Amino acid sequence: MSDIKTILDSAKAQMEKTIAHLEVELSKIRAGKANPAMLESVKVDYYGSMVTLSNVAGVNTQDSRTLIVQPWEKSMLTPIEKAIQAANLGFNPQNDGVLIRIIVPPLTEDRRKDLVKTSKSVGEDAKVGLRNIRKESLDKIKALQKAGLPEDEAKGGETKMQALIDDFSSKCDKHLEQKEKEILTV
Repeated sequence: MSDIKTILDSAKAQMEKTIAHLEVELSKIRAGKANPAMLESVKVDYYGSMVTLSNVAGVNTQDSRTLIVQPWEKSMLTPIEKAIQAANLGFNPQNDGVLIRIIVPPLTEDRRKDLVKTSKSVGEDAKVGLRNIRKESLDKIKALQKAGLPEDEAKGGETKMQALIDDFSSKCDKHLEQKEKEILTV
């Protein structure tokens, strides 16, 4: 039975990582509110090497529609501004000589629907990951059964595995529902 417990613990740890990854991916999807995570993909030319924006500046929110980018060095203002424009995120950075302000434009209805589709796609990818973890775990349980594990213990392990996948699948649905609500509320 300890072998099945090991398999289930491993599967649970993998599923928790999948949900954590889903949370990160959903946080990158713009919901109309300013969020520093929106600029995570921006790469800046820092003295010849490309680094992430967070390595050369602090990114904060001033209010729900404004991001503030404060470079560690004043000489980085122009390269940061150019990098944000080059990232093609739909932002128009405003450089005032000390920091960069980014006004996040309100989302159109069509753009909101596209973002909901994108978040559902990300959620479906997470669910596929969860199903793959379940399949691998069930295969391991079947291998143990062939190696001499009693059938009732194997069935108990499969039942626990199904309960685990149901739990994590509902967590995934809750994250998606929350993100959809966040995107669609004006």
